[in-house]
Amino acid sequence: MTRLKNDTLLKALLRQPTEYTPVWLMRQAGRYLSEYNQTRARAGNFLALCKNPDFATEVTMQPLARFPLDAAILFSDILTIPDAMGLGLYFAEGEGPRFERPLREEWEIRALTVPDPAVHLSYVMDAVSQIRKTLDNRVPLIGFSGSPFTLACYMVEGAGGTDFRQIKTMLYRRPDLLHHILDINAQAVTAYLNAQIESGAQAVMIFDTWGGALSHAAYQQFSLRYMTQILAGLRRHQGGERIPSIVFTKGGGLWLESIADSGCDAVGLDWTVNIADARRRVGHKVALQGNLDPAVLFAEPEIIAAEVEQILADFGEGSGHIFNLGHGISQFTPPENALALVEAVHSLSRRFHRADAEGSSISAASG
Repeated sequence: MTRLKNDTLLKALLRQPTEYTPVWLMRQAGRYLSEYNQTRARAGNFLALCKNPDFATEVTMQPLARFPLDAAILFSDILTIPDAMGLGLYFAEGEGPRFERPLREEWEIRALTVPDPAVHLSYVMDAVSQIRKTLDNRVPLIGFSGSPFTLACYMVEGAGGTDFRQIKTMLYRRPDLLHHILDINAQAVTAYLNAQIESGAQAVMIFDTWGGALSHAAYQQFSLRYMTQILAGLRRHQGGERIPSIVFTKGGGLWLESIADSGCDAVGLDWTVNIADARRRVGHKVALQGNLDPAVLFAEPEIIAAEVEQILADFGEGSGHIFNLGHGISQFTPPENALALVEAVHSLSRRFHRADAEGSSISAASG
């Protein structure tokens, strides 16, 4: 297998020595880039953009043309799985994703089946293959999915940004029904991520956007349990290469130890978590990803650099840190500020990896 020209991200995910801290951005292909908006206009709508491998490849590559990022992430949507289950995904202008047929009746829930990714989600696998070919081993490609609980929120509520009334009512009144949805979702996510890996994804990430809305006990039962189930079923190697996994629960800072024990290689942190504290708690088990407040990117470049340096210093020396935002980049972010962030991480992080670099040089010389 041809080696990656830049494998810094994969090494960091596995807590191996690196010369600097790698960086990529959640939602790095998105509306803050004018070229993305032009491609989306050509596609006609967001779903058409996701379901056309040519367009998906084009927008995946756009941020890499602007910024020296250390990874690409598949351009898709977390709701492709429930859409493949027949819930009727659509996007209302200015209101985000909605489902025509949210799950409210027991018979609908019992009738749920796991979609075959090779049949019902082939456009995603085609995009993964095409992106890998286009990348030409420049940087690794990250595949992803929503978590079972986050998918269930949309499937039961019928939309995002809710007060979780429908799904939490189900959780406490009919936990058996919610567990059934979550088990089906976990099976579907496992098959979906494995298909992405087989198609060329070199790392995978589970986005648990709404897990932080749960109580302590409910998080363990209804979110983490099913992500652990997925991680146990993931392909860990493909083509002789290790495939690292990342779990990100927005609002999950209270449960870092439990997440680190789930079987993932890295834990994503939102911006409310102190990364020094997180490293003390779980850095001996997993790599850490994060965790700049996306709002920092509305400030001047020197302020961005200062905030970057603080997070790097808080993490401290050594490997096992992947720099990212604490959530997705805002559509209102000036692109030049995203560039300032990436350049700051690359330049300022090297002094925290001197021991790693010196060790690598000694090993190379002795070899």
